[in-house]
Amino acid sequence: MRLMSRVVLMAVVAVVLAACASVPPEPTLYQRLGGREAIKGLVDDFVANVAADPRVNSRFKGLQPAAIAKLQTNLSDQICDATGGPCAYLGKEMKAAHAGMKIVDAEWNATVEDLVKSLNKFKVGAKEQQELLAILGTMKKDIVGR
Repeated sequence: MRLMSRVVLMAVVAVVLAACASVPPEPTLYQRLGGREAIKGLVDDFVANVAADPRVNSRFKGLQPAAIAKLQTNLSDQICDATGGPCAYLGKEMKAAHAGMKIVDAEWNATVEDLVKSLNKFKVGAKEQQELLAILGTMKKDIVGR
């Protein structure tokens, strides 16, 4: 009887392990956003939104095309990296990048609204939007008031 119990227990464990092994992992946020090209398109649209937004665009006036391209590349790499993609963000740390800028909450909020506008335009799902905004939200303390 004891041998039979062990055999049944081992069979149940084997079935459970097999079931767990066959469940595919959930795609990363990077994958659910559509990968590198989709993130680049999203960032390009976001930067255009910010440039058109009178609440924050004064911070970007006078930037040369090369500086705008660098900003877009850094933002794309940062989002790619933060969402589990194969990119490496090589830009400055957020505290250093925003040192002396004295960004206020209203500017942060406007920028987030500009990003959400792009996310909606690209039909990014609510779950993915929440996850991305949560990731980026952790940077607020290093950006606002610096």
